[in-house]
Amino acid sequence: MLIVNSPVVETIQVHENIYIQKILSPEIARDIRPGQFLNIRVSETTNPLLRRPFSICDVDGDNIFIMFNVMGEGTKILACKQSGSFVDILGPLGNGFNLEDDYETAVFVAGGMGSAPFPYLTRKVKDSKKIISFVGGRSKNDLITYSLMNVHTSTDDGSEGFNGNIVQLLEKNLDKLTAEKIKIFGCGPNAMLKSLKDFCLKYDFNCEISTESAMACGFGICQGCPIESAANPDRYLLVCKDGPVFNSKDVVL
Repeated sequence: MLIVNSPVVETIQVHENIYIQKILSPEIARDIRPGQFLNIRVSETTNPLLRRPFSICDVDGDNIFIMFNVMGEGTKILACKQSGSFVDILGPLGNGFNLEDDYETAVFVAGGMGSAPFPYLTRKVKDSKKIISFVGGRSKNDLITYSLMNVHTSTDDGSEGFNGNIVQLLEKNLDKLTAEKIKIFGCGPNAMLKSLKDFCLKYDFNCEISTESAMACGFGICQGCPIESAANPDRYLLVCKDGPVFNSKDVVL
């Protein structure tokens, strides 16, 4: 874990209100694993005061890519940073996806901005595994398929792809999933992750999920991002330190 003041290479808009920022940071880039995150100070002032956590979208050589949706003051400031600007990065943080499990096909399940960690995971496994990507959203404007492979889409309103939610789309493709030795990787809103967990328990699929939480420090000191342990109801894990990636069986959503 390092703190580095790193230059922005470029910031591009890739979707409605969605931006990709390319940051040059060789010191951090060389240690990143898929599924980890960065905690970024977006301003040199105290407004906003706290760092913002961002999934690491991709890594290419010395460059790190983050994907974000402009939601508030912090992300608005970040979206305005162009080449030559600097961002103060703390990272890499958290536990990433386990790539050592025995499987032949990686199944990525993303809801909305949940697509963010999958481009780097795609880069890391595409030469050794088959990849199927399932991407869902409320409408076609919420579908983010940046740098994903073999994409199947669903929308709640039927404006693109399968008319229904992403777990219903998985059910529809159950014959393909059971025909291969798969591992499911999920990221998205908690409601989606809960449905995905129930689906994987029902069909006994190995599943890891990338969770999200508001946080301050990013490495376990502030205790501000608890998630309930499934094994012990009296114990809480921390999204920043024990996650953000968990086996879906290990947490209560």
